[in-house]
Amino acid sequence: MKILVVGTGAREHALVRSLSLDPAVTELHAAPGNPGIGALATLHQVNPLDGPAVADLARTLGVDLVVVGPEAPLVAGVADHVAEAGIAVFGPSGQAARLEGSKAFAKEVMAAAGVPTAAPRVATTLDEVAAALDEFGPTYVVKDDGLAAGKGVVVTDDRAAALEHAHSCLEKVTGGRVVVEEFLDGPEVSLFVLSDGVDVLPLVPAQDFKRVRDGDEGPNTGGMGAYSPLPWAPDGLVDEVLDRVARPTIAEMARRGTPFVGVLYVGLALTSKGVKVVEFNARFGDPETQVVLARLQTPLAGVLLAAATGGLGALPPLEWSDDAAVTVVVASHGYPEAPRSGDPITGVAEADELADVHVLHAGTSSVDGVLTSAGGRVLSVVGTGADLAAARAAAYAGVERITLPGSHHRSDIALAAAQG
Repeated sequence: MKILVVGTGAREHALVRSLSLDPAVTELHAAPGNPGIGALATLHQVNPLDGPAVADLARTLGVDLVVVGPEAPLVAGVADHVAEAGIAVFGPSGQAARLEGSKAFAKEVMAAAGVPTAAPRVATTLDEVAAALDEFGPTYVVKDDGLAAGKGVVVTDDRAAALEHAHSCLEKVTGGRVVVEEFLDGPEVSLFVLSDGVDVLPLVPAQDFKRVRDGDEGPNTGGMGAYSPLPWAPDGLVDEVLDRVARPTIAEMARRGTPFVGVLYVGLALTSKGVKVVEFNARFGDPETQVVLARLQTPLAGVLLAAATGGLGALPPLEWSDDAAVTVVVASHGYPEAPRSGDPITGVAEADELADVHVLHAGTSSVDGVLTSAGGRVLSVVGTGADLAAARAAAYAGVERITLPGSHHRSDIALAAAQG
């Protein structure tokens, strides 16, 4: 099988790594990829947002499957162009990707499908925002309606800060909208559910860490680390999410004439009033993908192809390692407010040589043969082990081998879960 993966980050590197271990895969290509992906796949300098160019590349290469990783190309309709070229594509259409592209649309679908979620108020003016904040009271939750690379949400007890975030979102585009929600208490869980438009197939739950500093302090980021499994998660959680969230949502999307094909990322809060959806995404989450795929034992290519071609219902249950996985993100100086690029990176090869460690590139480039930083989240260091404590030890041993001037990382990824 020949496969083209679209994207540049650690999520795409994780996908390429898993696909490279699949004996059914004979050729791997990436557009545009990154230096880490380039060690496993042939890179092509094609704009991932250019649907016709991606489709032309897939046709020229004669690939059997295109896997679109990031949200922006999906919302831009890249999957539509690939499908129109007659090539199987893992990733929803532009219309179906509105589940991530518009928070207001996602809430509308959830309401129609009877999915439990936080009560929302859609606002187009600051007066409407202020009224919604007063209605719900603190803790305040304000979300940019559109894509914001994981940083469009503010959760705060400071009403002025909530209003300021809403103002910046509304000013960003003409006709801008924000969604103000009731605050959901309880721990959060990420669950990826594959869909072929009709049937669904769950992966294993993970938990990520959005705040930039230890103890969940500081601003939201795209994610500073993740782990799996979740020893504290209630029994039957996955089945409950399938019955109450995933299947009703997929059925509602099909009813609307926009079947959802790809992976539905279900962000959950285990609240005092039961499981509720925090958000939907239309793609694999980053950094949760890094730990979930590290535990997957079923070859990945056939699973993604089955989702893309309507064959999920015929697949047997997925097989998973009992081992734990932890990923720690190494971020650049100034991330998330003002990330610095162009700093040299050393020690990646040394980290990769450690037992039970692999390093995934997120924001890197090669300049005159020197690996340098090229984004806010630069590397994702994955450790595996018999339990979370062992996986943590492996991941942080890998982080210690890496040098990136001014970089920072959280030291408490999976710590509480490892300590029980």
